Amino acid sequence: MRVGFRRTMAAGAGTRALDTYDIAFLAGGAHRVADSAVIALAERGLLKVRASHIRATGGAVSSMGGDRPRHPVERAVIVSCLHSRSVVAVHTALQRSPAVEEIGRRLAAEGLVTGSRRRLTRAGRRRLRAAERDGNVPAYVLDGPAVLPSGPVRRGVVGVQPIPSGLGRALIRMGRALDHDNDDSSSASDTGSGGGFGCGGGGGGGD
Repeated sequence: MRVGFRRTMAAGAGTRALDTYDIAFLAGGAHRVADSAVIALAERGLLKVRASHIRATGGAVSSMGGDRPRHPVERAVIVSCLHSRSVVAVHTALQRSPAVEEIGRRLAAEGLVTGSRRRLTRAGRRRLRAAERDGNVPAYVLDGPAVLPSGPVRRGVVGVQPIPSGLGRALIRMGRALDHDNDDSSSASDTGSGGGFGCGGGGGGGD
């Protein structure tokens, strides 16, 4: 299913309509938002997932084209992948990004999650059940990446587990260090050949 960011369910009087990533947050918190963004961008051809690594395609960073990332969460994924990154590093960074934190703050202000722990309130559970009945969001938003068919996206995303905050920060630092090493190696070779792949619209082989 090819799906872009959209408002997903009608709201009652005085109630804001929830979008895909709001519902993902209600269904599984920041972790589910990160899963859903990576999957949605990959299904629209804006990300490539290969084994444990991820990269943006040319269409994701080009100023041309109508299927560019439109939601702040999707843009955060692309910004996170301006260099070759592991799925774990991108996923962990996204969970702590301002775009995802803003979703939590907004839902807390609306009384759908608690203010600190971001757990569902009674109202949040009602809105999530309504979204499930509405049927306008992909199954992976509600149930996670395990429902995806077999393939590189499922393999790349399904193994990413929630990470404790301290370990998450350590992994982000490690990912940045590895990115720096990769940049140095690319500069030294200056040919674009060899292992790995870069993000963005640059050349290389035709995927």
